[in-house]
Amino acid sequence: MDAAPPFGPARRSVLVAGAATAALTACPWAAEAAAPVTAALPGDPAGAVPAGRAAAGAAVELPLRGDRDTQGDVLAGSRKDHACLLLLHFRGAGMARRWLGRLLPEISTTEEMARFNAAFSAARVKSGGTDPSSLSALWTSLSLTHPGLRLLAGRDPFPALPAGGTAEAFSQGAARRAEALGDTGPSAPDSWLFGAEEPGRAVHAVLGLAADDPGRLAEAVARHRDAVRAAGGSVVFRQDGATLTGALRGHEHFGFADGISQPGVRGFDEPDPAGAATVLGKPGTRIVPAGEFVVGQEKVGRRPAGLPAWATGGSFQVVRRLAQDVPGWWDQAGERLAELKKAGAAPPEATSTWLAARMVGRWPGGTPIAGCPAAEKPGPPGRDPDADLTYGDDPQGWLTPLFAHIRKGNPRDGLVTVPGRPPLAAAELDGRRIIRRGIPYGPAYDPAAPQGGAGGPDSPRGLLFIGYQADLVQQFEFVAKRWINDVDFPPGRNPRVGADPVLGPESPVAFETPSDSGGRATTLKFGRFVRTEGALYAFTPSLTTLRRLVDGGLDASIEVHPGTVLRVGDVLDAGDARLAFGADGDLVLLDRDGGRPWSTGTAGTGHDAHFSRDGELSVRDDAARTVWSSGTAGHPGARLLVRPEGDVVIVDGDRVLWRAPDGDAG
Repeated sequence: MDAAPPFGPARRSVLVAGAATAALTACPWAAEAAAPVTAALPGDPAGAVPAGRAAAGAAVELPLRGDRDTQGDVLAGSRKDHACLLLLHFRGAGMARRWLGRLLPEISTTEEMARFNAAFSAARVKSGGTDPSSLSALWTSLSLTHPGLRLLAGRDPFPALPAGGTAEAFSQGAARRAEALGDTGPSAPDSWLFGAEEPGRAVHAVLGLAADDPGRLAEAVARHRDAVRAAGGSVVFRQDGATLTGALRGHEHFGFADGISQPGVRGFDEPDPAGAATVLGKPGTRIVPAGEFVVGQEKVGRRPAGLPAWATGGSFQVVRRLAQDVPGWWDQAGERLAELKKAGAAPPEATSTWLAARMVGRWPGGTPIAGCPAAEKPGPPGRDPDADLTYGDDPQGWLTPLFAHIRKGNPRDGLVTVPGRPPLAAAELDGRRIIRRGIPYGPAYDPAAPQGGAGGPDSPRGLLFIGYQADLVQQFEFVAKRWINDVDFPPGRNPRVGADPVLGPESPVAFETPSDSGGRATTLKFGRFVRTEGALYAFTPSLTTLRRLVDGGLDASIEVHPGTVLRVGDVLDAGDARLAFGADGDLVLLDRDGGRPWSTGTAGTGHDAHFSRDGELSVRDDAARTVWSSGTAGHPGARLLVRPEGDVVIVDGDRVLWRAPDGDAG
């Protein structure tokens, strides 16, 4: 992108009056809609999608669609109108393990959900948008907190807790991290409904249930509550959720379409043949390496996960109950709009919805304001609302404000880290994406309802937020702290941009508008009308890990997954053994006292280390030539483990192919 024009300096004046109104442009919708999905389950209507393949007739392999080990809600999503979370506490490990063993056959996999969702979508398209009554499902998921893993395994799940890493964040839990995440004042843990319990009541497990039929869900909830009681457990908290009805279907309580901008996942979502970086039929959706969501898959830059073997195939889960003050939020929008009009920074005909859309970054129906700043103009049925969404041509935030919720949470191609310079490439932000699975709770706000009545202003309502990621610190916490809540993000602006006016703390924001002399800003102050009422960090394990937990087993070895590259400064810490790539180019094994019982001897020549999908560990020089290897090629599926026992091994099943310090097979 070209540099910013000369009238776009880092410092801008704050308007009292006289700003030009926002530019008005037409929506760039194409005349035709995207092609419909035509997939179904085996045995259901024609057009079945075989596990591990893309839509019928496509040649692209999608192996994660056939995954029977990863739980389904992570990549496929339950997509049900009714849901319930049961937050569970168990008194003893033995009965909890037996309960887990009986639950295992009910847990839903990626393959099951992906097949059902494809069939459901195909039937919905065929019926003209009506949900097919002939297709119904009940989905079950299970996540475990750090205390829950420790209870079932009979040991701490981590051999070490490197400072600043996701293992430390998970071990500490959401309540101990609350202040840094902006959960203070009315959102502080001392007022939470869950997530800040005393150890004797700590949440061990999150049992998720979702269904099309509310009656079927209610029966499942009752059955599982009885099973938990029989196992000596208790329900610490129950959270119900349901899709809003009528005109608010698919929307959250403020009235805006929700769940639109999900990342594509490599190996699960079909890439567009015209550009493999984006999802087929969704040109505005980038495909992100699956390792950013499922531990063990390839990460951005082929970075090491640095996590124990039990985490492979699973995902870290964030659960948050976010209460929404609907009338307060909309009253605020009207008050701030009056200020903008007085300053000449909003059109005379603008409504509260006009400003609210700029706070969110979308119109209520989901259309981004970037392409339709004057009014919402929905595109053709089936078209991706974000197909043409870009911020690259709007560095000053004149169309989509820099403080807008969707821009703060996902800057896309419009993140300018130094005013006046080109924005970062969108690919540089792939490692910050999160998969969101949220559902509203509580009745929709009814202005005619009395105080204390159903739908009234004081009825509990909000969003049950569930997010999946492979790294709590670099994904959820980074986005919350460094983007959403930071008044100086994007950085270097004067006046500062301000926090996200939807989820962020109370703060002034700079409302940008063009003028004859360049960019100017009107300062608005937004209060906080979304309150955190509960939060948890949990982990959604693979079925393999859950089966081992039934027997009290948990492999705490740090796993280096195939395709991973170790670079200077990388340290994989298993407590009594640490595998590190040094600044001198040597791959070394360190003991707890800092001794070096083994190294590759590549000091002065090594540039990086690579664990291949063929089962070989090698050190390469800066020309990518191998200067040392384990000699274990020819074993696809082999695993590289840094074990708490003090060694490093490459294993194929139960067979040890290579071991350090001695370098021999066991």
